Amino acid sequence: MLHGDAGNPRSLQRISEMDRVADRHGFFVVYPEGSGWLGWPPRSWNAGNCCGYARNAGVDDVAFLRALIAQLLRTHPIDPARVYAAGISNGGMMAHRLACELSDRLAAIAVVSGTLAVERCSPSRPLPLLMIHGTADRYVPYEGGRGALAKDQRTDRAVADVASWWAARNGCDPAPRHEERGRIRQQAYEGCAEAADVLLYTLQGGGHAWPGGLRGWRFGKTPATELPASEVIWEFFSRHQLPGKNQ
Repeated sequence: MLHGDAGNPRSLQRISEMDRVADRHGFFVVYPEGSGWLGWPPRSWNAGNCCGYARNAGVDDVAFLRALIAQLLRTHPIDPARVYAAGISNGGMMAHRLACELSDRLAAIAVVSGTLAVERCSPSRPLPLLMIHGTADRYVPYEGGRGALAKDQRTDRAVADVASWWAARNGCDPAPRHEERGRIRQQAYEGCAEAADVLLYTLQGGGHAWPGGLRGWRFGKTPATELPASEVIWEFFSRHQLPGKNQ
């Protein structure tokens, strides 16, 4: 579980309430910490064109997270076929980068309020992907471009375009199955190679927040309540395993 720029493991643990889901379904959840300098500037991940200290310093977060996964597999009774990455904002972008460069270790990824932030992406296999994003996100715009509240001068890719790109990369049917429930629009790309489906939840009017979770800070955007993101993410993860790995 990867926190956003200027976030930290404890904040994501609190707002996502993923611990409750882990206790209910019986899985390990780990909250790594991004890079900073003596507590300042704020912690971040080098996800490509975002963000902060980690990007500017060229931190190799892919190597760090690969080493962390290896250590956890050595020290805990974890099934190597069922290792997943999820994140929000800069952490979601980092999950995208892991999908590009660490697909040999991950069974699936999930991204909340994040987009693909690397120019080159060549995963070694089709990788299942879940994206959740609000249309009123002012940090990572749903339609792409520069976010009104983003701290850096990057240009983000449109969320739907990223989902379509991953679907093509995974060999999915080009026309997704659509379903709408209130403010939630679901696009499901199916018929994919190695059952690596791509699922996009669009929240009409949703902001930069963890749906179904808690507000990030006192004056932060109130999360949408119609979609319990942590439960939805685990349900998606539970359907996917890394081929060729044994416990």
